[in-house]
Amino acid sequence: MTTITTPTTSQHTLLDSIQKITSNYLLRRLAKALFSIWLVTTITFFVIRAMPGNAVDILIQELTAQGVSPEDAKNQAAALMNIDLDQPLALQYLDYLGNVMHGDLGNSYKSAGQPVAKLIAQVLPWTLFSVGLALLITFVLGIALGAIMAYKRDTWIDHLLSNIAATLDAVSPYLIGLLAILLFGITWKLVPIMEMRGAMSPGIKPEFTLKFLADIFMHVRVLLLVYVLSSIGSWMLQMKSNTIVTLGEDYVTVARARGLTDYRILTAYVGRNATLPLFTRLATSVGFIVGGSVLLETLFTYRGVGFLLARSISERDYPVMQGVFLIITISVVFANLLADYVYGWLDPRVRVAGEDN
Repeated sequence: MTTITTPTTSQHTLLDSIQKITSNYLLRRLAKALFSIWLVTTITFFVIRAMPGNAVDILIQELTAQGVSPEDAKNQAAALMNIDLDQPLALQYLDYLGNVMHGDLGNSYKSAGQPVAKLIAQVLPWTLFSVGLALLITFVLGIALGAIMAYKRDTWIDHLLSNIAATLDAVSPYLIGLLAILLFGITWKLVPIMEMRGAMSPGIKPEFTLKFLADIFMHVRVLLLVYVLSSIGSWMLQMKSNTIVTLGEDYVTVARARGLTDYRILTAYVGRNATLPLFTRLATSVGFIVGGSVLLETLFTYRGVGFLLARSISERDYPVMQGVFLIITISVVFANLLADYVYGWLDPRVRVAGEDN
């Protein structure tokens, strides 16, 4: 006969305390995340407008050079860009916050008044595809090579991979991109220069077909290689360091004394503990996917979020700049919030420490 046990008063108290700590921990982290988004958004709004020159002034100068009077040029610029040039900056800021709260990021000054949200939605998938795929490849290869470096410590394999990782980690991604274009496109002629430009060929329709997938991989292959080479070094070195520390733990020594194979020790004991900090870093890195790489996307003319941001900065297109920075800020902040939550879930001591601070 099965007996059903009911929680005691002390058990109820313990469960209530755990739930309270967890809820407070999440609420505090969420409040900090929202405050960070507001702070960065506010700073971005005022810093962008403090930049010398803007899209309005540039358009007024162009109209004036065409023979339009200064007053008429100012009125035409205000009408074309749908803004009130005489409105105080504080009111512009309040209007901007109100629009953002309703999901309205404004219209572009330079792209025929198109909504900023639409412009970002057009280029966001390409950045998610290129940088996200590169991050996944880098994470897997970095863990595998880092573990090999640790297990083959002080051998020629370790020295070779460590030197390669340190070199790649020290070289600028922009320099790696330039070298890739020079070697693959000019010196060795392995890839036509035009295939390095853009996200897909003219006339190709975005659809889930083999032709479309082959075309976008053809355009992204060199950029993808540059992304991987420019970031894999740090993943390899961190995984090597984590694995070496884990190999010195007592439970690894006990596992070896029990006669377990190196493969079993690596997968069941060392791998899980050594990769835990890397999973936290991976969650944080996901936030930077949206930002992409401004320099590399501009270098390869890959029309992602980074390319859109670089173009909007050169054109002083305030709404687009603000929209891109807002999306990047939200993705980074909530990626950090996710990393905090995952770490707190894996180790409850983090939640308790956060509650005490």
